[in-house]
Amino acid sequence: MGFSLWKELRRRLRRGMRPGGLRLAVWLAAAACAIMTAVPDAAAAAPQASGVDAADARRYEAVRAAGSPVDVTLRRRFVCGEETQLLGRMTAAQAIDLLRRHPEWRAVSAGSGAVIMEERINDLSPACKESAVFGIDADGRLSLFDGPPDGGKVLRSFYQLNIRYMESSLPKERFDALVRGIRVSDLDEYNSVLSSFSEYAAPDDAGAFGVS
Repeated sequence: MGFSLWKELRRRLRRGMRPGGLRLAVWLAAAACAIMTAVPDAAAAAPQASGVDAADARRYEAVRAAGSPVDVTLRRRFVCGEETQLLGRMTAAQAIDLLRRHPEWRAVSAGSGAVIMEERINDLSPACKESAVFGIDADGRLSLFDGPPDGGKVLRSFYQLNIRYMESSLPKERFDALVRGIRVSDLDEYNSVLSSFSEYAAPDDAGAFGVS
């Protein structure tokens, strides 16, 4: 439309201006400029209007590439612990709609006929709240166990401890408590234990919080 207005303006200029022609020429020029300016702005706004950013678009495309129907699984990853839930078999379109309705979820794996969605939760899992215990593993690292350290499974290891320094610096009851196992049932207790023993981390492991 802007191009047609410019053509009309040039045609009238070649013929010479009749009475009122100057006003029409000015109007045509202004209209053409407004349209030509608005078109790029509209194009630039289109991705925002769709509500889909580039990262989401890639995830959706990965889900489409997995085929249809797909088996969809939701994996919830906690600070301590993990849960999985089978959401069922659905079309790729249904799986993408599910991601749109749950922006806190991400499609982390999409293979042939299967999609895994993941949610990260800043808390302990229900299972960890029931049985998580901090202690010292066989290699002298501060670790989180599923149950007492003397027979529990290591869920996660954090940093190497300077055992000699701990024995000479800590009150005996505090050191013995860690050897037996310190029970944690919420995120505050979890972070408190990590923080309180951090000064006893071996130099090479200083600052290695959260390293499994």
